Amino acid sequence: MRGLTALFSYILLFLKGMAMGAADVVPGVSGGTIAFITGIYAELIESLSSFSKGALRELFRGEIRGFWKRINGTFLVILFSGILLSIFSIARLMEYLLQQYPIMVWSFFCGLVVVSGFVVLKRTGGWSKRVIFSFLTGIVVMVAITMVTPAETTEALWFIFFSGAIAICAMILPGISGAFILLILGKYQFILQAVSSFDIKVLMVFGAGVVTGLLSFANMLSWLLRRYYEVTVAVLSGFIIGSLNKLWPWKETVSAVYDTHGGVIPVVERNIFPGSYLELTGHDPHLFSALLLFAAGAMLVIVLDRFSPEK
Repeated sequence: MRGLTALFSYILLFLKGMAMGAADVVPGVSGGTIAFITGIYAELIESLSSFSKGALRELFRGEIRGFWKRINGTFLVILFSGILLSIFSIARLMEYLLQQYPIMVWSFFCGLVVVSGFVVLKRTGGWSKRVIFSFLTGIVVMVAITMVTPAETTEALWFIFFSGAIAICAMILPGISGAFILLILGKYQFILQAVSSFDIKVLMVFGAGVVTGLLSFANMLSWLLRRYYEVTVAVLSGFIIGSLNKLWPWKETVSAVYDTHGGVIPVVERNIFPGSYLELTGHDPHLFSALLLFAAGAMLVIVLDRFSPEK
């Protein structure tokens, strides 16, 4: 019976990893948000931050069992297996959905994110002045980030490494999307194509940057959560709510560029109302479908929070 319970918990953890991976592929949605609402965020940060000098000494001395236990190895392997499988298997699907059904996809994520922000904020334990200020600060910072115009940048390997290190920091922060950071750095389409075509050189360099950024940033975040839990969580929830500026389904493209396959990549967009969307673009705003998917995203978070152990 105990073995079946453990197997079920491993399968559930793997599925949570897949959900994080799927979220990280979408510019504007963070895998960290998924980790928070599924109740594994604290364990994830603590596990990543456990890669210390002490852990490495155990590894080099051949104390594999002690090293594995210290870093919570089983948890990390299962979770990141789900993340990687999801990224490599869902990247093309997400590309297709965002091209064919953008309003529906963004509406679903809007519903998911807006409820997530307040679910996370609830875990501060109250509305003190410090919590409110931190929450509003998080919103302002995130809105400012989402208004940054994507840049044209080099494809040199050193910059690919740098992009991986920066993007992964965003991926484990609720509200900040690693994919959106890649978009700002001008490397979203480049990395997505590398994943789709399995470009080993680019993926290895990017992966090295990811590992470097992940381990260094996790230690800082773990320290903040231990020392300033309420303020940190309030800022993170503000990040989540502020990201709605990027996720708003109805947008007018102000300027765009073409990728190597002739596809259009919006560079500057402006949020508009559904009625204006119809007038300006001539396309159906799909308002009813958007509302249904918004509600589905919100309901998913409510259900996940109901059964989340991290409260």
